[in-house]
Amino acid sequence: MQWFKAWKADAEQLPDDRYVAVCDGIRILAIFMVVWFHIWQQSWLYPVLTLFGRNISFDPLVRSGYMHVDLMILISGFCLYLPYTRLQPGQPLPSFLSFYKKRLVRIAPSYYLTIAIMLVVAIVTDAHHNNYPTLSLDLITHLTFTQMFRMETYYYTHLNAALWTICLEMQLYLVFPIVARLMRRQPILTTLVPVAACTYFRWVLMNAQWDIKPYFNQFPAYFDIFVLGMFTAFLYGKLRTCPHNIFTRIVCSAGTVAALAMIIRLAYAQSSMGNAGYIEQGQVMHRLPLALAGACLLLFAGNAGWLVRHILGNPVMHFLSGISMHIYIWNQVLAVWILQLRIIPSVYEHPNYEGDHPWQLQFTLACFAITFAVAVLLTYFFERPVARRLMRNSRSTGKAVPAVNGTQVMEMPDSSEMVDKLPQSGTAEGADQ
Repeated sequence: MQWFKAWKADAEQLPDDRYVAVCDGIRILAIFMVVWFHIWQQSWLYPVLTLFGRNISFDPLVRSGYMHVDLMILISGFCLYLPYTRLQPGQPLPSFLSFYKKRLVRIAPSYYLTIAIMLVVAIVTDAHHNNYPTLSLDLITHLTFTQMFRMETYYYTHLNAALWTICLEMQLYLVFPIVARLMRRQPILTTLVPVAACTYFRWVLMNAQWDIKPYFNQFPAYFDIFVLGMFTAFLYGKLRTCPHNIFTRIVCSAGTVAALAMIIRLAYAQSSMGNAGYIEQGQVMHRLPLALAGACLLLFAGNAGWLVRHILGNPVMHFLSGISMHIYIWNQVLAVWILQLRIIPSVYEHPNYEGDHPWQLQFTLACFAITFAVAVLLTYFFERPVARRLMRNSRSTGKAVPAVNGTQVMEMPDSSEMVDKLPQSGTAEGADQ
């Protein structure tokens, strides 16, 4: 019965409120589906698994993989606000400047490196057809995180289309310190108002008779998802203080499975929105339900039993989460380059259109492998060394700074940065984007 005592002891332990390990796995699952979708767009590989003579199709999940960007925005809000849930009543919050500095150090170097590389490629390949005003507009809007405000620099950019999410994140970071202070005072009202306003905005888009591409990924369509992530962190902070036992762990494990089932159901529903005009409307329609299912997944998985927590939170997930920003930024570009350069040979001129299955499989595996390799190199040989250099003269994490009204303010990391403080193998900072 020794195993039962160990299981019971684990079940009765309170969850960690400094680092939610299951976030690693949930983030990676979301990014993996986005990456698989981007690679599938180039390979046309029909995703099917034959098991015991029965074919299991993953096609609906892959076709709708893009929608899991919504979960990444939710997780971003969750990770950023989680440290604020540990503050005692009346304790001052970190300054606006401190927050903005950390975000810029975390995001800007890799973002601008991507733009520099893509700009060189665009010039060498004459992607802008010697149209220097267009190239200049593309460059200036990306440098200023304003590319989403014009279709030619948002949808039709030659500087990596995936960077629109960084632009959106920067907009969300801009308002985060304000929302965090409101969330501390009135968490329910601070959540309900954006949900109501953004739901109305999305309802207008769903019933629009015009092309909604320029609008469906803008700040008003995502703001409540980000705030919902913050509110989920607030709820997690409350739930972790409740008594935990075998029963609650089993219930939360079942809730984790149910939340995953709901996410899969929504993915199937989105995959049925076949025509391009309906894809965006489907995303708008499913965005809030998907975020709610994701919030339930974060809450239930974080309080689930040992098996669930170690499936989603383990050294492999921890490592992949640490390189996830570069996985997301580079996967689509690399897949296009691998196809255009014909790195994977085939007897066909267009092996994806012709259904060359060996080529499709090799291409898919090569895209995943090269993307992961590039992400590792950029994370460990650029992102982190640059971040350490930029922060070298800053105050150490957790060091008290001068008092405000007689109370010391603690310079807190967000939960994604806390990953680097854990004594685990393969330690890596988690990406909150």
